Amino acid sequence: MSIKLEKETRQQAIDSLQRYFDITMEERLGNLQATALLDFLLEEIGPLIYNQAVRDAQSQMQQRVQELDIDVHEEEFSYWKNQKKRR
Repeated sequence: MSIKLEKETRQQAIDSLQRYFDITMEERLGNLQATALLDFLLEEIGPLIYNQAVRDAQSQMQQRVQELDIDVHEEEFSYWKNQKKRR
């Protein structure tokens, strides 16, 4: 699965790359260069970040599912126990 960015988000990423190069590398990164760099990062490193995010989400969901049993657990065959308490 390739990572696709919305047009506006893609432009923001390109602008951010250009700004980063302007400040830290003290050289101008042209629009074509920034676009190529973004494409490379999305294809080469993007899946690594995406997969880690999926693992993190799965871990969070598994933790919540495990807690669900505690949150919604109801004691079985409790009628007679409750009757004793009421007397």
